[in-house]
Amino acid sequence: MAKQKTIFSCQQCGHQSPKWMGKCPECQQWNTLVEELPVAASSHSRALAAPGKALKFSEITSCEEDRLRCGIGEFDRTLGGGVVPGSLILVGGDPGIGKSTLLLQAVDQLAKQGTVLYVTAEESARQVKLRGQRLGVTADKLYLLAETSLEQINARIKELKPDFLVIDSIQTIFTNSLDSAPGSVSQVRECTGQLMIQAKGDGLPTFLVGHVTKDGAIAGPRVLEHMVDTVLYFEGDPGHPYRILRAVKNRFGSTNEIGVFEGFSPADNLPSSTLSVIFGLGVLERFIFNVRANFTSASILSLRNGT
Repeated sequence: MAKQKTIFSCQQCGHQSPKWMGKCPECQQWNTLVEELPVAASSHSRALAAPGKALKFSEITSCEEDRLRCGIGEFDRTLGGGVVPGSLILVGGDPGIGKSTLLLQAVDQLAKQGTVLYVTAEESARQVKLRGQRLGVTADKLYLLAETSLEQINARIKELKPDFLVIDSIQTIFTNSLDSAPGSVSQVRECTGQLMIQAKGDGLPTFLVGHVTKDGAIAGPRVLEHMVDTVLYFEGDPGHPYRILRAVKNRFGSTNEIGVFEGFSPADNLPSSTLSVIFGLGVLERFIFNVRANFTSASILSLRNGT
């Protein structure tokens, strides 16, 4: 029996090589090449738009995209004014920083405008329910699905026909059309590609939660950030309650905006309904000008600690 052909894929940049190498020649990272089966060329029957002829730039009519606001001012401003129908939004951050908490609060508001399908691939529906109770989530049109198979997720999408979709997280989703493990370069790329076609074809706003590496970059192939419309990073110091949401890519708005949030923990001795809740500050002055009344004056210094 002939030996099955394999390739070695870099888990950082997606570079492929017919043989193993200790250092990836593309991204210069060490020990990132993993043996995988080659991916057969897949033909997607759905297209993003109907075939047509080339148009002159001057003849194309343009209009402002309708935006759907989630009711969290800091989140909406970072997105450029709200969620654009059919957009694919990637939210990354360190483990435990509050990505799922932030999105659960956001979809609680979005569920007032339409049906939301929240796919939890890392936690059970009961765990998400417990977090939602702490956050005060009461949306009636919010559906939870504990699933990791992309085929099953697509089946539930066709059945429920949601207006918003959340995938938490993209690194744990897999498709049966590939033999590689969930989180590999080929799986992340293929699953994101199919979700992108779904989002653009049906006008379904989709949020993807992404893991980050020890260097702070989104885990998986670099092409992942190129495929999505918006890339958001949720950051903060574990020793402080403040969190910052910043956009490093936004096809529908500016990347100069940031959202500032304040999180509470059980150590704050607050009621149980406010534990681990993230609040948008609303105005940056509350974050900057939090000084005591008996101070004569205050000076503000912008400082970033780096290497």
